[in-house]
Amino acid sequence: MRIHVIKGLVVGLFIVGIGVALDAQRQRASPHESVKATVDGATITIDYGRPYMKGRKIFGGLVPFDKIWRTGADEATTLTTDKNLVFGSLAVPAGKYTLFTIPGEKEWTLVINKQIGQWGTQYDQAQDLGRVTMTVAATAAPVEQLTIKIGDTAAGGELHFEWESTRAVATFVVK
Repeated sequence: MRIHVIKGLVVGLFIVGIGVALDAQRQRASPHESVKATVDGATITIDYGRPYMKGRKIFGGLVPFDKIWRTGADEATTLTTDKNLVFGSLAVPAGKYTLFTIPGEKEWTLVINKQIGQWGTQYDQAQDLGRVTMTVAATAAPVEQLTIKIGDTAAGGELHFEWESTRAVATFVVK
């Protein structure tokens, strides 16, 4: 009986050790923020990790051009809306989604993905709800920390992604 108890304790400690090791690999490296806005009656929230530039070349360096990017740090960035949205021709039903982007030198692509709850580097293209083109412009001054904003405009709303010297914008309407 005593051997079974000891074996059980050893197995239990081993499992706990694996869990601690996995948590250590997934500790947040950056501060996190939740941005919330009301646009045409829709409550929209974006939760994301906010990495710093720290003197690094971001776009075309740390974040390669023309490759899928987690658009933040740590857990995947999420968008939650309580009303249906339309980005370009992409209908986004009320719900929770993961946001990825594909940064380019001249334009970006916003990827809205149905999978949620994953670490930011776990991307499954088969789960894409769809993709839309974003406009890109230079910021007036360098942006040290990744910043996502939700703007209310006369025509609907905008998602702004700003970091380094780049601003990428996706427009949407509430349906």
